[in-house]
Amino acid sequence: MLETWRWYGQFDGITLPEIAQTGAAGIVTALHEIPYGAVWPRDAIATRKAQIDQAGFSWSVVESLPVHEDIKRGTGDLARLFANYRQSLANLAAEGVQVVCYNFMPLLDWTRTELAAPVARGGSCLRFSADRMAAFELHMLGRAAAADDYPEDVRARAAIWFQQASQQDRDDLLKAIMSGLPGAFDRYDIDGLRRALRAYDGIDRTALRANYQRFLAEVIPAAADLGIRMCVHPDDPPRDILGLPRIVSDGDDLAWIAQAFDDPANGFTLCSGSLGANPANDVPAIARMVAGRIHFVHLRNVRKFPDGSFEEAAHLEGDTDMVALIGVLLAEEARRRATGRADHLIPFRPDHGHVLLSDFDRDLVPGYPLIGRLRGLAELRGVMHALAAGAGQPGAMV
Repeated sequence: MLETWRWYGQFDGITLPEIAQTGAAGIVTALHEIPYGAVWPRDAIATRKAQIDQAGFSWSVVESLPVHEDIKRGTGDLARLFANYRQSLANLAAEGVQVVCYNFMPLLDWTRTELAAPVARGGSCLRFSADRMAAFELHMLGRAAAADDYPEDVRARAAIWFQQASQQDRDDLLKAIMSGLPGAFDRYDIDGLRRALRAYDGIDRTALRANYQRFLAEVIPAAADLGIRMCVHPDDPPRDILGLPRIVSDGDDLAWIAQAFDDPANGFTLCSGSLGANPANDVPAIARMVAGRIHFVHLRNVRKFPDGSFEEAAHLEGDTDMVALIGVLLAEEARRRATGRADHLIPFRPDHGHVLLSDFDRDLVPGYPLIGRLRGLAELRGVMHALAAGAGQPGAMV
């Protein structure tokens, strides 16, 4: 598999020379400074690619080319937005970038309630607390319908947390929930979030699916013509949140997406952490089901709790059988190699990581420390080497 590393460009406290020391061969990045819905200019793409090339890497995956909220809602000047998206794809293809990750999560990207939850023996991790999310929705946002989304015991603990929380605690909770939008131009306070949510009034799962299918119909043919592989990222967490529907959360959702526009260019970012946060998901089985459409992989692990909470675990710990999952991916890669595909290597990156050691003293993107991800990459690399050697697949990893 192709080892890659997510880098946030000028927003990242980790430098390309530091990333080179991890051994990764590819960079996963985006033009985070460009507003959603605008065209990514070819010269800006070329400048970023040259920077990556000069540091000794390839620009392996775009993560992400964002989908404007009007497309998700089915409102506004959709013709212009679709045309802009297709032009951005054309500009990326002209510079040789051929894998594009995106998501179709309404309003928010990944959502956590704690950015520095302590872990055993030191370090910290990202955490999603059902209690704190309920406190936010019920007592800070004032979304009355949220009472139906949480069991009574969670609502009770949420009320206690809110009563005991200082203003700083509440501010930190809002900051954590907003932190899943790196480089985004929309950041919400409570009133702003209420207004943004009202714009989704009347949009249920069926309507969101219809809007997504329209997006696929507008974009996938162009991507296929350009040789670009599109790969949607699963919902994180894989459940409805803030009253907004989520439609990329389980195997049934992925099966629907594959058929909504049946073309190899319409594929998936297999994120083991996002899918793994749903107790009903068997992540290796889902990977096996959609293996031929997996264009990019995020490998991380989560530990789940009965109340719906979860936290980031070490890469080989947590609830997902990472060894079994990697076995599925290596088998798919071997199948592609056997067909003569020149692009048989599947790019993956170690996703998220615990904050460890000197990373506590650095200003880093939440979830993306250097040392914790390096630890994860080393562990995943070891599993891949062992499985590839056992299957007689020399050169199965770069």
